[in-house]
Amino acid sequence: MKIIHTADWHLGKNIEGHSRLPEQELFLKDFVRICEQEEADLILIAGDIYDSYNPPAMAEQLFYDTLKQLSRDGACMTVIISGNHDAPERLTASGPLARDHGIVMAGTPNTIIPTGQYGQNVITESGPGYIHAVIHGEKADLLLVPFPSEKRLAEIYLDETQEDSQKAESYGQRIHTLFAQLSEHFKPDAVHLIISHLFVMNSMEDGSERSIQLGGSYLVGSEVFPENADYIALGHVHKPQKVPECARARYSGSPLHYNQREISFENQILSINVHPGLPCEIKEIPLPIYKPIEIWKCENVEEALSRCEENKNRDCWVYMEIKTDHYIHEEDIKAMKKRKADILSIRPIFPDSTENSPGLHEPEEQPFDVLVKDFYRRKFHVDMEEETLELLMEIVNEHP
Repeated sequence: MKIIHTADWHLGKNIEGHSRLPEQELFLKDFVRICEQEEADLILIAGDIYDSYNPPAMAEQLFYDTLKQLSRDGACMTVIISGNHDAPERLTASGPLARDHGIVMAGTPNTIIPTGQYGQNVITESGPGYIHAVIHGEKADLLLVPFPSEKRLAEIYLDETQEDSQKAESYGQRIHTLFAQLSEHFKPDAVHLIISHLFVMNSMEDGSERSIQLGGSYLVGSEVFPENADYIALGHVHKPQKVPECARARYSGSPLHYNQREISFENQILSINVHPGLPCEIKEIPLPIYKPIEIWKCENVEEALSRCEENKNRDCWVYMEIKTDHYIHEEDIKAMKKRKADILSIRPIFPDSTENSPGLHEPEEQPFDVLVKDFYRRKFHVDMEEETLELLMEIVNEHP
């Protein structure tokens, strides 16, 4: 059975207020072409289809158009689960119509998929969190575990007096139990597959080795996965990688670089050949960089202006850092952006980095998020993570 594994599309995502939809559209055209070339029997999309619970209409239309093309008139089965960025009900609302194209959608853990015909393939049996399918005459058992937050697992809230280590252990134990129970439905003559959206301990997120614990989600160890799974398709981490101590589990990674930290690694999708009871063959298919994110370090304003002129016809996102001992004048900023439209930010680098670095404008002229990032940079001498800023802005907007 030929499987294609992808995840973390984040359709509708912006970068510093600029839409990434044109790049995402280019990726999806390539993705459809690759799936056709690989003659995929099964496509696994492991969550974070959208970047928000309320994606723009263009992002949803792009998603539906792509699914229809992937179907190949129902010959290919596509299995989709929700990630932490997706609204489960919204993602799966088109499920009944998508069924004719061989598309299976699961929004929450323990979702029960109706049995019956899916395009040219069949789901012969199903229950909470699992399906048995016959795809081109081959049998496949799939365990479907969308983003398993505490809320989605419908568990009793943990005692807030517990230490973080105790909370994480309890969460990991529940995930282990969930997979153990689901794996009881694996049949000996079928391919055993898992698709999930979660963090696995010691995975490298966004090209760094820092701990992963965002949005209240706890880490789990690779021991949560059943040993008799042939392949485990994961989403959540944007850096493509094998799961430590579990070579059968892979993060496909995201198809685009979504921030500065991600430009150090290559994007890809995975093509897997798998047969019951045999080691699977995994091929990494690299993706092009549709519009690179670049960091320009300039010695002065004049060099910055010159570089903008030299690259005015290049299609790239730019974070600009300029060494200076004074404010960057507004007319210089306008001149840079006139020559190079895709400048995302212009950051002054002052001689003494330990001093408080003034921004490009007076504080009262700057948006709140810019003030926060500037304060964080001055205080800790590093840029604030995008996820942290997004969470802070959500809190501020909810409690004005």
